Amino acid sequence: MYLYPKWIRVWHVINAAMILILIVTGLSMQYTDKDNASYVVGFAKAVRWHNFAAIVLILNYILFVTGNLLTNNGRYYRTSRKDFLLNLRVQFKYYSKGMFKGEKHPFPVTEERKFNPLQKFTYILAMYVAMPLLIISGIGLLLPEIVITTIFGISGLILTDILHITMGFLLSIFMVIHIYTCTLGAKPTSLFRGIITGYHISEEE
Repeated sequence: MYLYPKWIRVWHVINAAMILILIVTGLSMQYTDKDNASYVVGFAKAVRWHNFAAIVLILNYILFVTGNLLTNNGRYYRTSRKDFLLNLRVQFKYYSKGMFKGEKHPFPVTEERKFNPLQKFTYILAMYVAMPLLIISGIGLLLPEIVITTIFGISGLILTDILHITMGFLLSIFMVIHIYTCTLGAKPTSLFRGIITGYHISEEE
């Protein structure tokens, strides 16, 4: 099944590369002061690369949202309240026990359903909640003059920083889990190959 058009594959590769750069440079800035260049990346260089990757990530995110609005790919992110919690529970049960017993996947990939319920839920949270918050808070840190001075007596800049770090941490965890679940295809390399060729290999093949 051809499920990954070229624009999705290009977006996916750029997104992964920029997030990796942001993780490395973000950690370098977090744990290195301006006078210490002994960490993975020196502070000044980390700032430059972090800002560069952030700008590319924002442009790439605009591509993602626009692409989902203008193409059929957006339908994979639409969800319904009908059996929502039940389907999440079924999928979680499969991941926690069923797949280790050789049970069949309860929601196999089809041309109409690219994501299982748990994937869809986490992808929506990652791409339509965490990513916008990461971008907005990042812009606030890059342009601190636009941030509200105080919120309930607390520095708006500190709250923006906390929000940015929290979203960055959650998206980093999401990326690790995402890479792991990508090894659960027909073969450990099947899903990785699919993002290169565009074709999904079902577990039955």
